Formats: sequence, C-alpha cells, structure tokens
Amino acid sequence: MKLYVNRMSPNARRALIVAHMVDVAVEIVDVDMRTGEHKQPPYLAINPNHKVPALTDGDLKLWESNAIAQYLAAKGGRTDLWPTDPAEQADVSRWQFWMHSHFNLALNPILFERVLKAMFGMGDPDEAVVAAKLPELRTALAVMEARLGAHDWLATDRLTLADVAIAASLTYAPGADLPLDEYPAVVAWFGRIRELEAWRATDPLAGR
Repeated sequence: MKLYVNRMSPNARRALIVAHMVDVAVEIVDVDMRTGEHKQPPYLAINPNHKVPALTDGDLKLWESNAIAQYLAAKGGRTDLWPTDPAEQADVSRWQFWMHSHFNLALNPILFERVLKAMFGMGDPDEAVVAAKLPELRTALAVMEARLGAHDWLATDRLTLADVAIAASLTYAPGADLPLDEYPAVVAWFGRIRELEAWRATDPLAGR
C-alpha cells in the first residue's frame, strides 16, 4: 500500500495522521508539487484531480483525504476511529461532510491570505477577504463550541476521524490570528489533539 502526500498539505496530513495511528504497512511517497509532479501522467493515473493525498492498494486507486482516512482505519481494524455502528459512523461522517461544506469554506481563504501568501512569497494579505470570511468562521466555530462544551470529542465519546479531519484543517491556524480564544472548548479540544503523537509526527513546520 502506498500513500502519496505532500507534507505541507493539510489535506495530505489528514490521511498521514491516520497512517501513523494504524498498524498497517504503508509506504509514504512524497509528491513534489513545486516541480509539478502531481500533474504528470504517472500521478494523474492515480489521482486525475492532480491533488494530494492519494492511495494505492493493489488495484485500488483512492483519492479524497477522508475516504483514505476511512480506508486506512478500516484496514487497521480501528473501529474506535471509524466505527462500524451505523449511528456512530453517521456521526463521524456528518462532521467530515460539515468540514468540507462549512468549516473549510470559511477557514481556508483566511489561511491563504494570512499564512500561505507569506509562506510562498505571494504578496500581502487581503484583509477584505479575511473580514468577509470571519463571520462565517465564527458561525462554524460556534457549532463546534456547542458540541465541545459538553463533550471532549466531536463525535461519539472518543477520538475519531471526525476530530482528525477538522484538526488537520487547522494545521496553519497558529499563524493566522484566528479568533479561537472566543471559543474555549474548541481551544481545549485542539490542545488535546496537539498532544497526540501522530499529530506531532506529521507537523509540517517541525524544525522550522
């Protein structure tokens, strides 16, 4: 089994974290996106969307980080992370879908303006974009706060792929001046995530 990643990518990190958590032999293959490796025919044959991550296992070619995370957890028998109980599995899936439909749509433009532009020398942040997205982000964070104010984790009563999914999106949050302090339960949850060995092992900024 091979997992294709770029270690700077939060989406790739989402799958990479799970790869670190499961007892499954996974070869990590680094994709050099600076040289356009992700747009070359060999990689496009695996992921025609020319993005990371992607996974191959025999004849299976899989893309989308949450699908890969689910597959890895299932292969590793980690029903704590990816439950087999229908209600629990639906609960985890709900948060994974919510991440794409709500959380990331608000968060990612802010991270691009305040973190990624500086990281890749793309000019000054457009604070008008940030101002437009902050209300959406606060709405999303309030949803998380309501859940985490009464529970340690987003789904079920334990760490699951729901937590991994949304935490990975926050990889660059510490440098983005986000209003996280307004949501103490979210801050406490993120602190628990950051103590995980798999989180530390996949930190793209470690040593920088």
